[in-house]
Amino acid sequence: MIDRARLEAIVREAGRIALAGWPGDGHALTHWHKGDDSPVSESDLAVDTFLKRELRALLPSAGWLSEETADAPERCEGELVWLVDPIDGTRDYIRGRDGWAVSVALVNTRRPLLGYLFAPARRRAQGGEYWHAEAGKGSWRNGERLVASRRAELSGARVPAKVLSVEDADLVPVAQPNSIALRMAMVAAGDADLVATLRWGYEWDIAAAGLIAREAGAAVTDAFGQPLNYNKRDPRAFGVLATSSAIHAAAVARLADRARRIAA
Repeated sequence: MIDRARLEAIVREAGRIALAGWPGDGHALTHWHKGDDSPVSESDLAVDTFLKRELRALLPSAGWLSEETADAPERCEGELVWLVDPIDGTRDYIRGRDGWAVSVALVNTRRPLLGYLFAPARRRAQGGEYWHAEAGKGSWRNGERLVASRRAELSGARVPAKVLSVEDADLVPVAQPNSIALRMAMVAAGDADLVATLRWGYEWDIAAAGLIAREAGAAVTDAFGQPLNYNKRDPRAFGVLATSSAIHAAAVARLADRARRIAA
């Protein structure tokens, strides 16, 4: 049995570590680009180090997969693994914007069992946005049980996006945090109706938020509408699609040709 109170304290402390270096509060920050041209900062590494130490102490039997730690193939040998993105949405973090979050999921036999997001720079008066979910038991934001978008028509669906393509001109853009996890959580909270990516991504980006959205009643798949599996030897998936359950099939159909072209 995992000590849930201790786990929550660990996730919240990770958020506090990140917030202590956030440029949005005027802090100077050292950052650079990795080999794949994605950004990373000293805060990403500090949070990763903290979470790796504390989560391994909390559950020593679990493996470890994180964006900021070199992959260890032995993680695939067990049933339990922590999937961690110490700061999801690093671009917003570096720019002093609030669209970033600490993401932590515990996966059991390829399915998320627990999922946590903490966005301490958002809703500061409430101590940040704290999201959590447990498989089969629901999901919450700041103590309020979540009910996902129930939109029944694809046309007019709200999508976190800065701009929309011509093919999607019938959709409605809403504010877009850089964190894909927070965008998926928007569907869980009923603040958006559809989130889609059409690119190769990683399990640590979507495991926690996928569980939060699913437990709120959303449909969550890859870009082709197929189930998402975790702790694979290759920790990638092509795209993610999180929608109200009623528009999921229509969204898959709309994206199908684009997804096939890009994934080929």
